[in-house]
Amino acid sequence: MKKTIWISLGVVVVAIIVLVVISKMTGTEDMTQLEAEVGYGEFKILVAVTGELQAERSVEIMGPTELRTSRSHRFSQIKIQDLIPEGTIVDAGDYIATLDRSDATNRLKDLEDELEERRTTLERVQLDTTINLRNLRDELVNLEYNMEEAKITLDQSKYESPAVIRQAQIDLDKAERAFEQAKLNYKLKVQQYEADMREAQLNLSREQRDYDDMVALIEKFTITAPSPGMIIYKKEWGGQKRKVGSMISAWDLTVATLPDLTSLISRTYVNEIDISKVRTGQRVKIGVDAFPEKEFTGIVTEVANIGEQLPNTDAKVFEVVIKLEGSDPVLRPAMTTSNQIVTATFDSVMYLPLEAIYVEDSIPVVYKKNGVKQVVLLGEENENQVIIEKGLSPGDNVLLSLPEEPEKFKMQGENIIAEIKERERIKREEEERMKAESMEAAEERNRMQQFMRAGQASFGNP
Repeated sequence: MKKTIWISLGVVVVAIIVLVVISKMTGTEDMTQLEAEVGYGEFKILVAVTGELQAERSVEIMGPTELRTSRSHRFSQIKIQDLIPEGTIVDAGDYIATLDRSDATNRLKDLEDELEERRTTLERVQLDTTINLRNLRDELVNLEYNMEEAKITLDQSKYESPAVIRQAQIDLDKAERAFEQAKLNYKLKVQQYEADMREAQLNLSREQRDYDDMVALIEKFTITAPSPGMIIYKKEWGGQKRKVGSMISAWDLTVATLPDLTSLISRTYVNEIDISKVRTGQRVKIGVDAFPEKEFTGIVTEVANIGEQLPNTDAKVFEVVIKLEGSDPVLRPAMTTSNQIVTATFDSVMYLPLEAIYVEDSIPVVYKKNGVKQVVLLGEENENQVIIEKGLSPGDNVLLSLPEEPEKFKMQGENIIAEIKERERIKREEEERMKAESMEAAEERNRMQQFMRAGQASFGNP
């Protein structure tokens, strides 16, 4: 019995020893995997941002331009009643959209009433002119008869007394004067009635022209494609797409766009921390989320000078435009892009993963595989790696994770510490200088705003 117990205990001890050995071997293998070799060669600093494909040039499909040029037919806003789906391929002349005709139809009815009123006015002026001129002609005939009667009376009074003759002469003079005045009055009335007729005719013509223009305008509320292409909805100021139910105005008549797919750009926004690194002319690696197997190249063509705040975000960003080199039929506007802007390139430099760098009392160090804790002088870095200026050699192996007993590693490279601290001092001074300049600029803006407010207050008070 005792012998059996001792055999069992021996088996358990042997199993424990085997497990310990396997555990140590496994741990050593894991530690071996957490190593990195100092790389050497080209080193790129990248700014990675997402963007959206857009056409560099596009043809705008617009509503009737008469809405902008005509004063009588100007509408503040017109609703898009129907619009074909985005992405539809169209030819020139194909149907695109329909604008809401309700306001224009109501206006057409008003113009029709006004046109009928002008016709009635013209007819009334024509009738009044005919009647009045006929009365004036009758009056002229009567006055001419009166003048002839006065002449006869004067001829018959030559044997009468001088007083009678004189009276007959006066009556003749009055009749002649009345006749001449009536003739002159008739001419003036003809001119007056002609002017009234012209005015009525002009008013009628104007109303007829407005009516015809409105009829032609309503026909243009059916929008067709000016050229072949793919329909892309226009974006409003707030980022929403203009679609069915959206409004257009005389100041912005665009219903949709036909982009030139042979020339595309990626419009993106870089945060204020990285924007100082971005310049026009820099090369860009571009990926498209819809086609991860494809890779494109581009170049930075525009960098905004003024930042902005996008909706639902607190960070300030700057707009950056990247032009794609070449074209591909699979690319479409509004596709999401991943852009890697190459802001700097260094040739023949050493570099390590950022995970290998540890900072102790503001001094960067790495743990080498041979048991040395090496002080290193760091240079520029990108998202994953950092340049090693001093302290290592190409091909050196360093640990990516903190060793179990870091205090046992021997410190080397103390001679680099002074240079590291000097760089830190220069960096702090530069940061303080920039901060001071920023504060001075802010104070100057505040002083100017206070001065302007004071000036406005003084101007507003008598």
